[in-house]
Amino acid sequence: MAIRVDLLISLDGFATATDQTPDNPFSEDWSRLVDAYVATKTFQERVFKDTSGKGTTGIDNKYAKDYFENIGAEIMGAGKFGFHDHPDDPNWRGWWGEEPPFHYPVFVLTHNPRPSMKMAGGTIFHFINTSIDDALQQATDVAGQEDVRIGGGPTVVREYLKAGLVDRLHVAVAPILLGRGIRLWDDLRGLEKDYTVKSETAESGTIHLTFQR
Repeated sequence: MAIRVDLLISLDGFATATDQTPDNPFSEDWSRLVDAYVATKTFQERVFKDTSGKGTTGIDNKYAKDYFENIGAEIMGAGKFGFHDHPDDPNWRGWWGEEPPFHYPVFVLTHNPRPSMKMAGGTIFHFINTSIDDALQQATDVAGQEDVRIGGGPTVVREYLKAGLVDRLHVAVAPILLGRGIRLWDDLRGLEKDYTVKSETAESGTIHLTFQR
């Protein structure tokens, strides 16, 4: 069992977009950031339920397949779940529809807990107001022998990295510049000294960096 992070960032280190509009809540910048990942055969199958064989099958797809393997629980921040965009909507059920692509328990860190929410396909969202250590313990308890993913956003990931709690960090660096948003690398000077770092460049130009403890 390991504590994992898989995150998409821009060349200048941003893992979020800031150009959202009511008509385009995901934004053009976000589409640019995730373009290569969304194009993979694995993403098309696992998220869009497209079993036609559509999608790329190169290096990006290799990491996309790894993203979905051997995860027993996930921890994410309120922003990733969408609470920052829907703070007063008691019926908000996340971005992923009635069958999210997780299929395991997800612990959402929030200052405004609500009852757990069971979704189709095995995903259960637990909304907890607690420390990162306690959240990790809860996730570890239900994950069994499988890994726990710190799913984001970048602020939550950075907290776990600063605490030295991440065993494996995979960062997919998209060949774009965003210029604004929330950066992953702030306050993490010297992080690499605790890890073996490897890189691999995909056909899309995405650089896959892996920090392995």
